[in-house]
Amino acid sequence: MTSSLPRVDTGEAEREIAGLMERHPKGFDLGLERIRRLLASLGDPQTRLPPVIHVAGTNGKGSTVSFMRAILEAEGLAAHVHTSPHLVRWHERYRLGRRGEPGRLVDDAVLADAIRRAREANGGEPVTVFEVLSAVAFLLFAEHPADAALIEVGLGGRLDATNVVDHPAATVVTAISLDHQPYLGDRVELIAAEKAGIFKPGSPVVIGPQTDGAALDVLRDKAARTRAAVKVYGEDFLAYAERGRLIYQDEAGLLDLALPRLPGRHQIGNAATAIAALRAAGFKAGSAAIARGLTGAQWPGRLQRITTGPLFEALPPGSELWLDGGHNPGAGAVIAEALAEMEDRTPRPLHLVCGMLSTKEPVGFFRHFQGMARDVQCVPIPTSDAALAPEVLAGAAREAGLRASPAAGVAEALSRVAAGGRTGDAAPRVLVCGSLYLAGEVLRDSDLAPR
Repeated sequence: MTSSLPRVDTGEAEREIAGLMERHPKGFDLGLERIRRLLASLGDPQTRLPPVIHVAGTNGKGSTVSFMRAILEAEGLAAHVHTSPHLVRWHERYRLGRRGEPGRLVDDAVLADAIRRAREANGGEPVTVFEVLSAVAFLLFAEHPADAALIEVGLGGRLDATNVVDHPAATVVTAISLDHQPYLGDRVELIAAEKAGIFKPGSPVVIGPQTDGAALDVLRDKAARTRAAVKVYGEDFLAYAERGRLIYQDEAGLLDLALPRLPGRHQIGNAATAIAALRAAGFKAGSAAIARGLTGAQWPGRLQRITTGPLFEALPPGSELWLDGGHNPGAGAVIAEALAEMEDRTPRPLHLVCGMLSTKEPVGFFRHFQGMARDVQCVPIPTSDAALAPEVLAGAAREAGLRASPAAGVAEALSRVAAGGRTGDAAPRVLVCGSLYLAGEVLRDSDLAPR
């Protein structure tokens, strides 16, 4: 789906994917004709899945899916999970559920075999790499028993290759903001319409927290046309923090739960969306399983604290190193809010280390950190041929009112932070941000690849 690939250890599956990348176009080419033809050649595995919850949105998709998976697993159920992109290894896109224990990333040999079968079924016809890899998800999930399949949209929704399940148990749209404008439109209303393309007649719809009223209106209108039950955050269900607890409320009553393990106030809304989606899909998770799920969920590369490895060790003792792959203005808003809460609890000088792709909107992202960040070190993304040059990214940060300078890489940027402390300063808080590909680099270099 993109030409920007994290470096990975070569394995059989990676070699298969490298072959796909050589044979087929890289980048985006939205449409459903090719994926439907390929799936038909494979015997239409998308019709033989466990109950599917299909999740679209600009921000919060992965966190919402991680909460749902953790809750289902706490209930002893098996949940297959498809997410994209990956951070370090392609295998992260496919987690196979197991009853009574946590799911596991697909084994290399199993993934390689599924890719090979999809490639052979395609027979050399035009197809994108993402479409082949989406077909692989349907193939794997159809061939391994589970209680649920949690499927995250790749891009948009209406024409995304995952949008071939005709009768999902539920469809979900998380927070919407500007992103991928060349493909989805330059207004949130247009983007919302594309995301709402996953809604299906008769399948329950769950709409997560929205900050833009126009986007919510579009989602509500599109959902109403499906003649399905619609649950809207803030109207039909909600959650809030009270005295260090999460209070969830819907028509069934109140749940008094521990706060989510994932940091940031925005995760309260994502957790609520996950609970509402599972209930809408007919899963009867008890309050104990929900509580365990919220406190056990993990989602690497999203406000993840790094406490080991050479990058962390390059900082002064007592420093904090955080990582988040958010890369659009909406993500910037929630990340900045979370860091402001950290600052209220434990004041520290904040430094940003940022790399970003040229398709993003850096000024809108950086504006949320005005008055918070002491400076920004702008770095390249070695694994991407679509990254903004550090000098250009630094100019965008300055336009947003931040002090910024280019750096050769994350290691050099952290060394500058370590050397630039002022007498009497607290140990710094550093956020590496702006790209999931950059996040993958940090996790790989810190030996923290998702497992």
